[in-house]
Amino acid sequence: MIKIEQLSKNYRSKKALHNLSLTIEQGELFGLLGVNGAGKTTLIKILCGLTKKTSGTITIDNLNLDQDMDKIKEIVDISPQETAIANNLTVQENLEFFANIYQNNNPQSVQGIVDIFHLDEVLNQRAKTLSGGYKRRLSIAIALISKPKILFLDEPTLGLDVFARRDLWGIIKKLKGKMTIILTSHYLEEIESLCDRVAILSQGEILQTGTIEEIKTMTGAQSFEEAFVQLVERKNAQSV
Repeated sequence: MIKIEQLSKNYRSKKALHNLSLTIEQGELFGLLGVNGAGKTTLIKILCGLTKKTSGTITIDNLNLDQDMDKIKEIVDISPQETAIANNLTVQENLEFFANIYQNNNPQSVQGIVDIFHLDEVLNQRAKTLSGGYKRRLSIAIALISKPKILFLDEPTLGLDVFARRDLWGIIKKLKGKMTIILTSHYLEEIESLCDRVAILSQGEILQTGTIEEIKTMTGAQSFEEAFVQLVERKNAQSV
C-alpha cells in the first residue's frame, strides 16, 4: 500500500529524515515508534501532503506522491496530535459538518462510526465540554467519515490517562484490517498492544523494522523495551 525509497527531509542544516526506506502492506496496522524528534510526525506529514520531501520516491496505492497527490488525498485521512474538532459544535454537529464536506450522505455510515466510538451518550454535548478521551475519539471518528483506505493516527493517545488510553486501544483494534493504519507513538506498550509491525526511528533514520518478536530476536533482548533502548542507545553512541 505504501512504498518509500530513500526519503530525506531537510530543514536548512537539520536532517529531519535521512535516506529512509519502508514498505507498508495493505490492511496492516503499522507502528512508527521513537522518542520526540525522531521524525515520526515529519514522515506522516509528507505522506499526507502537508509538507514536501527533499528527495526520495513515494508510492501510495500505486500512485506517485509527486504526480498524483490530489488522488492520494482522496484515499487518506489523518487524526493529528492536536484534536481536529470544532469546539463550539456538538458531537452530532461535528459529524454532520464533516459528512457534508466529504459528501458522505449515508446516515448508516455515520451511525456506524458513532457505534464504533461509543459516542451515543455525548452526541448532544458541545465538543469543548468533552473529556480528553472523548475529544480524541471524536477526532479519529471524523477522520473516518471520508472512508479512507489509509488512516494516519499521530500520537492518538497523547495526554490521555491510562483508562482513556486503553479504551481507545480497544476502538483502534476494531478498525484493524478494515483499512491500512499507520500509528505514531512513543508509548512502547501501545505499539506492542496494537501493531502488526513496527519501525523504530531515531534521529530521522529507521533503526529496525519487523514484528515485536522479530525485533527482540534481532537484538537478543528479553523485552521489547530492552530492544528499543538498545537500538536507540547504539544510534546515539554512533552520533557522538
